[in-house]
Amino acid sequence: MDEKTFGEWSLKAAEWGSAYRASLRDRPVRAQTTPGAIAAQLPTKPPQTGEDMAAIFEDFETIILPGMTHWQHPRFFAYFPANAAPVSVIAEYLVTAMAAQCMLWQTSPAATELETRVLDWLRQAIGLPDGFSGVIQDSASSATLSAVLVMRERALNWKGNKQGLSAHAPLRIYSSDQVHTSIDRAIWVSGIGEENLVRIPVAGPLQSMDCQALEAAILRDKAAGLLPAGVIACTGGTSTGACDDIAAVVRIAHKHGLYVHVDAAWAGSAMICEEFRSLWAGVEEADSVVFNPHKWLGAQFDCSAHFIRNPDDLVRTMAIQPEYLKTHGRDGIINYSEWTIPLGRRFRALKLWFLLRFHGLDGLKTMIRNHVSWASRLAERLGANDDFEIVTAPRFSLFSFRHRGGADSDAHNIALVNAINDDGRIYLTQTRVDGRVAIRFQAGQFDMTEADADVAFDVITEIAVRMSNQ
Repeated sequence: MDEKTFGEWSLKAAEWGSAYRASLRDRPVRAQTTPGAIAAQLPTKPPQTGEDMAAIFEDFETIILPGMTHWQHPRFFAYFPANAAPVSVIAEYLVTAMAAQCMLWQTSPAATELETRVLDWLRQAIGLPDGFSGVIQDSASSATLSAVLVMRERALNWKGNKQGLSAHAPLRIYSSDQVHTSIDRAIWVSGIGEENLVRIPVAGPLQSMDCQALEAAILRDKAAGLLPAGVIACTGGTSTGACDDIAAVVRIAHKHGLYVHVDAAWAGSAMICEEFRSLWAGVEEADSVVFNPHKWLGAQFDCSAHFIRNPDDLVRTMAIQPEYLKTHGRDGIINYSEWTIPLGRRFRALKLWFLLRFHGLDGLKTMIRNHVSWASRLAERLGANDDFEIVTAPRFSLFSFRHRGGADSDAHNIALVNAINDDGRIYLTQTRVDGRVAIRFQAGQFDMTEADADVAFDVITEIAVRMSNQ
């Protein structure tokens, strides 16, 4: 592709992106295709000769686009959002055009130094003290795995990478059953093993880890000759927004020499608003904290902010320095590839820089406060309807509800959420609370308005009435 053609199609792609975003409210949120429908339109053999860009772009619009679920749709209320504020999309254009591999300071000094600065902006924005240093991970899953690997190495006196786990007593990691399944995967990948992830029961309105049960489990494992290594706490659990008592968890964990990682992947963004920080009080004493700006803060996926109290422990766990990766003649530099599992690193800091400068913290705070307010108002409206039950009260902008109907309540509510999603105007997901199905609603899409919450109420109640009358 020559420079002229590259320029023409780059402009067309940007214009398409703008028109696409403007058209989202007219599209069904979730893809309305059946399994295999997209694959059936794709050739089974690769092309032997090059094709014209116009034909490729036409196939993108006619074949690929109908099979996409529209995560930037303002009525995407399922899961948690993977946001992409327009300003961060523009930054991603530039990152993609430069295509830098930012693994070392010398491979792009601006990428390293900007990452250091914008992560410190975020640290200040969410109220973490000066003692924390930040690094951008691809996702909270990678940050949590990194934290678990540090837990492992600290507990094994930094011998795990060299000796493996078989030479030592089994390690133990503790969490509640409200944490994200990425914690399970981190336990698998680290070699610690699922049987050594100790689930602590939860209690209270916030479904917080029972800290008495936590300490009892630690003491029991020590007495049995096992090696307690760390605790993973959560703020804003995925299912219904569970929040651990971070201060109490840290107090017990540090008493026994355990490392504490706090997973606030979704809810951590809300901590730019001072009024929500009581929900993670004590986080300043944790060893590791992660949240995803690519969720509620609006950064283009992928972009996860990982803050570490002692980065030397992380570097000691991760760093490998063959001669070809050394930077000679430069003292005091940071090579962020030594802070992360992948060696290769994209220039993720640029979209954060654009985002924070364009919207400012005040603009982002207003967005988050609106989402919390609109979700709470929707919960009130549904709760005032005798046909609905609020199962878990709003935590930040997430709540769960259940429709009263059908001989089998679980089957009825699964059928309801499926009918809502097939309708296309909004997108929800289900969960289980105390063993029973509940429907989740989460406000967090960057372009959502209060009118979109009103549409959610109309769709939910309309389809529930229709099902009840069948």
